[in-house]
Amino acid sequence: MARKDAKSKAAAAATKAINNTHITTTNPSTPIKPTHNTTSTTQPYVKEVTHSIQVSYESYLRELQSNQKLRLIDTFLAFLVALGILQFVYCVIIGNFPFNAFLGGFIATVGQFVLTVSLRLQGARENQTLFSQISPERAFGDYIFASLILHFVVIHFIN
Repeated sequence: MARKDAKSKAAAAATKAINNTHITTTNPSTPIKPTHNTTSTTQPYVKEVTHSIQVSYESYLRELQSNQKLRLIDTFLAFLVALGILQFVYCVIIGNFPFNAFLGGFIATVGQFVLTVSLRLQGARENQTLFSQISPERAFGDYIFASLILHFVVIHFIN
């Protein structure tokens, strides 16, 4: 008898809990409409991103006008990107018969790009505190040495 009372009390509590929750079902064929306007919420984010890009670009141009070395390094980086794209397009259109030659050239381009970005980071004025123990001459020497090692490895890879 006590078990029946306990079961009936548990059933009554479950029924009460189900009645207190408001479950709404929708027809699967009925599309759910958004409750808020998505264009009005994305507008501020787009404006913030556009403003961030504009401020970054203006800062970049100011930095380039005052530092001739960075302008030269950035020009070389743009050349390396164009060279990598040209090699990839050639491989796709014409073919990559001596695949190790394509791979060696592409690795040399990407590796030189990475080394040049490293040199650019060490040469930027805002990073002087980060690289205070490395002189600009030492950074350039390291860059030349690493470039020679890179090209030595690539030449031996091509065989």
